[in-house]
Parts: sequence; structure tokens; C-alpha cells
Amino acid sequence: MWLRDNKFLIILNPVAGKGKAIKAYPRIDRFLKERKVDYEIVVTTGAGHALEIAKNSAAGNGTIVVAAGGDGTNNEVINGLLGRMDPPPEPPLLGIIPVGRGNDFAYSARIPPDLDQALEILLRKKESPLDAGLVTGGRFPQGRYFVNGVGIGFDTKVGFEAAKMKSIHSALSYALGAIITVARFEDPPLLEIEYDGKSLTIPAALVSVVNGRRMGGIFFMGPNAILDDGLLDICTIRQPPTRRRLIQLVLHYPKGTQAECEETFMDRGTSFHLNALKGGMAAHCDGETVCEDGKELTISCRPRALRLIGG
Repeated sequence: MWLRDNKFLIILNPVAGKGKAIKAYPRIDRFLKERKVDYEIVVTTGAGHALEIAKNSAAGNGTIVVAAGGDGTNNEVINGLLGRMDPPPEPPLLGIIPVGRGNDFAYSARIPPDLDQALEILLRKKESPLDAGLVTGGRFPQGRYFVNGVGIGFDTKVGFEAAKMKSIHSALSYALGAIITVARFEDPPLLEIEYDGKSLTIPAALVSVVNGRRMGGIFFMGPNAILDDGLLDICTIRQPPTRRRLIQLVLHYPKGTQAECEETFMDRGTSFHLNALKGGMAAHCDGETVCEDGKELTISCRPRALRLIGG
């Protein structure tokens, strides 16, 4: 579907991409001004601000809300759009300018990292349906929406390590975080996972429940995931016996070939309930920490909850 001309409300997170986003501000402003586009750029001032801006915006009433940042910025914006007390009659419309660190959701949505190309896509205003997920538990007993995915275990710990690397950017920080996490080789939680009438219980080194294909800049946790199929993809790794074997398994993820490994289980479903029978879960959704030692999480799909201006 092609949209009428509308105003763009661009919510820009200045610290996204460790400062990359604020450096892009002049180029975004110049590009839109030259195209004589009706727009407003609002720079956020801290955690939660993007959510509040989106929640109080005129989305659905002539305004297209655009997240300019990384996956964390996207997450705040979609939670603002989906958490409104007066939702518009149609699913909220979302635009993306990927100026963050990993930009994993933008990758799945086929929005290129090149700023001018991403802005061209935005101005074309070609929309497509977009599923959202909802994770309940941990820091979010009322639920937190996501569009890319929930990571539990290994990739969450990699993200925690990458966030500590203030002077290292993009995929390199995640790669170094993976090395640190493998070196620790911590005991995993024993998880019971129930979904759509099925169940499995495993000592889980990693669990990913995703709508998008990629996490951590380089890891294809859901290599076959589809953004609008009404399903979430799950990928788990049973804890291997040795650190060396864990390294071998992790090396499959940048290629998306982990299904070849006997320790890997992959499937699709509409709703997942995870219960830690032993130990606790470290989890994130779209890079936002959900819990560090959680015992119970529910993750479900909200089919076509959003509309996306995509590539």
C-alpha cells in the first residue's frame, strides 16, 4: 500500500551507535529539507524518552513516527506506539533510520545502513504489515513489545559484555563479547519450554525467540524468520560438554547454519512459556534487559500489530 503525504516525526536517540546517531542529525535534516518534506526531529534526552514521545504523538492522525537510532530506540518507539490509550483504527505506522550499533531489525526489514538510501526508502512510503512480539516477566510484568527478538542466555551475556566496550563499535564489540562469554563457559539454566501444545526441557546455553533474522550484529538466530507470518521462530542450543564444542556451535550462527548441529533445536510457534527449573535466565528483548536471573517468561506473537515503511 502506498501512503498519502504525511508529516514525519523523527525520534532521534543521540547516544545510539555510541554517538553515531547525533552525527547523522545534520545529514538527515539537510536531506529532508532539500526534498521539501514536512518533518520534525526530536532528540531524546534519556532512557524512556523515545517511548513517551511516540506514545503522545499524533500517529495515525497525519503523522508517521520514525525511529532514528538502533534496536533499542526502535524498541522504545514501538512500545510507545502500541501502548497508547487511544490506539488509531489502523495498526500504527513505523519508519526506521538505522543509525545505531547493530541495526539488526533494519537488516531483516531490508533497510540499508547507508543513510541516504534509508532516507530514500522512508520517502517512498511503501508500507507492509509487521508482527510484534510481547514478552512478559522480569522487569516487565505488564509486558514489553519487541519487533526483532528475545535472547536468553549466551547472546544476552554477549550483549552485556559488548555494552561495556565504550571505545569499540559495531560487530567487533559483539565478537569480542562472544569470546569472553565462551571463555567463562558458565553452567546454563535448566529450562522447560512449552509452546502451542509442545514442550521440551533442556540445559539451555542459548534460547532465541525471534521475529527478525539477526541479533548482535552478526548472529543469525532466526535465519528463516519472516516479519509478518504471525509466528515467532525459536532456536535453542543444548549446553555442549566442552568449551571447544560451544565455540564450534557459535561459529555456525554468523552463517545461519546452526540447524546442522545435533545440539540445536528450531521450530515456530505463536506463544512460548519458559520456566527455569534450575538456575536463572539472563534475557533481553531488542537489546533491552528483561532480566538477569529470571525464573519465568512468556513470549507471544501479536500478528500484524504494526505497519512498516520498509525496503
